[in-house]
Amino acid sequence: MAATPAPSAVIELLKPLTWFAPMWAFACGVISSGQPASGQWPVIAAGVLLAGPLVCATSQAANDWFDRHVDAINEPNRPIPSGRIPGRWGLYLALGWTLLSLVVAAALGPWILGAALFGLVLAWIYSAPPVRLKRNGWWGNAAVALCYEGLPWFTGAAVMAAALPDRRVLLVALLYAAGAHGIMTLNDFKSVEGDRRMGLLSLPVQMGSQRAARFACLVMALPQVAVIALLVDWERYWHAGLVAALLAGQAALMVRFLENPRERAIWYNGTGTTLYVLGMLVSAFALRPLVGGV
Repeated sequence: MAATPAPSAVIELLKPLTWFAPMWAFACGVISSGQPASGQWPVIAAGVLLAGPLVCATSQAANDWFDRHVDAINEPNRPIPSGRIPGRWGLYLALGWTLLSLVVAAALGPWILGAALFGLVLAWIYSAPPVRLKRNGWWGNAAVALCYEGLPWFTGAAVMAAALPDRRVLLVALLYAAGAHGIMTLNDFKSVEGDRRMGLLSLPVQMGSQRAARFACLVMALPQVAVIALLVDWERYWHAGLVAALLAGQAALMVRFLENPRERAIWYNGTGTTLYVLGMLVSAFALRPLVGGV
């Protein structure tokens, strides 16, 4: 066995596919800030780097390190249980990425450093004992949803404004973060057996697959209804209509998902969740003239 991991194994550990969600949310924050991007591209690029390849990647490395015993049951081919990340390298990589994330965040300003520090703390207590929020699906999914959607949106808006974002931006970001709790529940269907054996109380383990699926759909839908109502109240009627149409599309897909949640959770993640994040983008553009006055 190699003393150091191969670069391909490190990249797999950091899971680049998972970076999309926080990078997208960061972009929504940038758009919703109402500030022009001209002259800000280096800062925006650094923020995208922070949201995805740094903070999100840190959370993935930490999670895989502390989940290595569960993964040996559920997904033994992952880098750590398979031995492709040998020894304690998984832990060292998570610690190194944490430090690098804080350095980049500090260069972007105090609001961004504060958000990154909060997100990194959540990432570690999500996976690491003694807290290990992921042992309970209610708390664990809330932490991940906030880190994947709410905090990156806040960070994107704060980078552009160089200040605390407008309250309407914060409210919409929080609503989409709340809805992402349901998206996180979808990810738990693939590992029900291993979670049950290891005592991890994901929502499918606690509630059963059918009830957890219905709950996830409700949690994803209700915040979007609230966003639509807010957009109407703010006289952003076309944007409200677009978000409503995207929600209607999700509802149609939810019917098929609920017929067999365990087999179709991944399918819904690739279809319904896409419509969800498109609604985020529409809402960000709706906020732009309200906040920026343009």
